[in-house]
Formats: sequence, C-alpha cells, structure tokens
Amino acid sequence: MSRVAVIGGGPAGMLAAAEAARAGHAVCLYEKNEKLGKKLFITGKGRCNLTNDAGVEDFFSNIPRNPKFLYSALYGFTNADIVSLVNGEGVPTKVERGGRVFPASDHSSDVLKALVSYLSKSGARVELNCAVKEIRREGEGFVVATQSAGRAFDAVVLATGGASYPQTGSTGDGYAFARAFGHSITEIKPSLIPLATEEAWPQTLMGLSLKNVTLRAYKNDKLVFEELGEMLFTHFGVSGPLVLSASSHMADDPRGATLKIDLKPGLTEEELDRRVLRDFEKNNKRQFQNALSELLPSKLIPVTVELSGITPHASVSDITRAQRLGFVQLLKGLTLHVKEALPVAYAIVTRGGVSVKEVNASTLESKLVKNLYFAGELLDVDAYTGGFNLQIAYSTGALAGRSIREGEN
Repeated sequence: MSRVAVIGGGPAGMLAAAEAARAGHAVCLYEKNEKLGKKLFITGKGRCNLTNDAGVEDFFSNIPRNPKFLYSALYGFTNADIVSLVNGEGVPTKVERGGRVFPASDHSSDVLKALVSYLSKSGARVELNCAVKEIRREGEGFVVATQSAGRAFDAVVLATGGASYPQTGSTGDGYAFARAFGHSITEIKPSLIPLATEEAWPQTLMGLSLKNVTLRAYKNDKLVFEELGEMLFTHFGVSGPLVLSASSHMADDPRGATLKIDLKPGLTEEELDRRVLRDFEKNNKRQFQNALSELLPSKLIPVTVELSGITPHASVSDITRAQRLGFVQLLKGLTLHVKEALPVAYAIVTRGGVSVKEVNASTLESKLVKNLYFAGELLDVDAYTGGFNLQIAYSTGALAGRSIREGEN
C-alpha cells in the first residue's frame, strides 16, 4: 500500500483519489476551498456539460493540442464510463445538440454530488480548507506541507487546475510545484475565451442570447470557424458556446479577426428577401423600425435598423429594393471585429501547462521524478467546447490514480 497525496479537488483530483483508493492505497486529497468541485459547479451556466457522447476516436479531432498524448487516458476511462458512474450514483443524464451530455435535472450540483459520493465510497480522506504550501522530495518519497503540518507520502498527484477562473481556486499553484521538480511549463494562454469587440453596439444588447444562428470567424481573410448554435452579447463584446469555440481556432491570437453572424441560417438570401418582403407588405403603412417584430428579437431591432442605414421612421412602402436587399445581407452577415480576447482569468480552460514531453502518456507519471503524477488542466492539453475538456479531466485523473504502484517505504 502506498501513501498517496492528491493535490486539488476538481474532477481530475476526485477521480485520481477515488481510483487510487479503490486500488488499495491510503489516499489524502487536499483542497484549498471549503468544498470540492467549485469550478465544476459553475460550468455550463450551472448545468454542467459533463462530457460528450461522441465516439472516442472523435474526441481526438476536438483536441487541437497534443491529442495523441491522451490515447491511454481517454481509452482507459471513456465518456461511457463517466456517464455510467454518475448514473450509478443516481443522476440520470440526457444528450443535447452536438452530443453534449447534461444531467437530466440541468443542475451541476447533481453531477458534483455523484462525484463526491463516488469519492467518499472509495475510502479516500479529504482535507478541505487546506492549501498546500510546499511539496518537497525526501528520499524516494515526498513531504506535503500545509500551513499546519507536513506529512510524508510515497506518491503525489498534482491536479490543481490551470489559471482560469482563479476565484474557484485555480490560481496556478501547480505550475510552481511542477517547476520546483524541474518540469517545463509551456506558455499559459486563454482557451475557450469570450471576445471583446471594436464595435460598441454589443453593449446595448448585453444579456441577449441568440439561438440557432451561424457564426463564422475569419482570420487574415481566411475562414477558420463556422458553426450553428448559440451566442451571447455582453458588456465587452460577445460570448457563449459559439464564440468560445471560435476563439480556439484563431491561431493563439484572435485580435483582428472578423466575426459574421448569420441571424437566419435556415434561409438563403433570396428566401429571406421574400420573407422580409412579405413582412413589409403586411406592415406597409408602418414605420420601418416597427415592422420587424416578427423577424427579430425586439432588443436587436434598433441595432440592425441603425446598421442598415435606413431611416427608422421611414415608411415601409418607401423602402427601395436596394435598401431591402442591403438589409437582408446585413441579417445574413452581421459583422463584428475582434479587439482582443479577455484575460486568461476569464477563460473556460487554460491553454498551456506542464509539458507533455516530460510526462509518461501511459501512466501520467513524471519522466523526471519517480512517483510524481499529473492530471487535468495542469497538463498542456485542452479541447474545444462541448464536454471534451471535462472528459480529459476525468480520464487523466483516473489514469493517474490507477497507475500508482505499491509503495516501497
């Protein structure tokens, strides 16, 4: 039996601790927060997109950096395994657009309760409100020091998360621990990040969510992203699933990118023009700004009217064919220019981390330090939105926990 310390109580840490304990090891999980899974609790707007039901092979096409490194992890603990785990803990699930898997209740707290229950049944010890200050090597083992004490362990799993959402505890501690053991940290950048725009008009739409629109992103005049889905206007620009996904396709720097929103992707320009013409004929005695209520969300009408250049108070009957066609083109390609991505603290996940060249992909053990393991966002792997990043956390945590050998001390 080895004495195992797991540092970090997110999904990766919980799975690592549970699997190591189930393998017969004496496990202590250290979490600096007052509860486990604080970041998991807020994911998916509180609904928790816990995984994706895509085939495992399809996962790799959704992991832009170092996908091959994750073969052992993703095949060792699959999306079917995590669904089976939460179902077994009394949490039914459902599949939505794009293969996204959610708890049937739409409450992330249910997923968290399932993971905590699984961990509790494993027999692992959990220390909450317990920040690790130092991890040092002593002989073949380690001493994990907190503010109150130091304890000896045979193996350590670092699962501290990245640098995103620091208010949930992901403050980059793991990078310092890894560096202290000689590990390289690749450049830390935001991934899946909201975007600030040059245009100010999104601010007037703050809180407006658009569903079933197509977002296209262009970088250096090249189309780099196109997808149907949901997006959100904010006080700084745009966010939501489509925007977060688009941000990961912009060659590490979204500045200067162009976004085009097709508000009516189900219609061609010709079909939309006929639709607009019907609305105009139906409201031929009304002002332009008052004739669009069946076509657009009310909050969006003043913005599109202003961008069209058509006088808001103009009679619908006075609008020329050229003006109408221009308005149709606007609806099929509402354009924004990206000023910058928000800082890494606002990212859904972190890009960069412990270099995978220094970690054994089959066990997640350090190639530099025996019995030191890594799991989750701390590693230099990240994926697109849709449940793929959480699956990486579960899979790497499970692999690390299962790979720990019998202690010799």
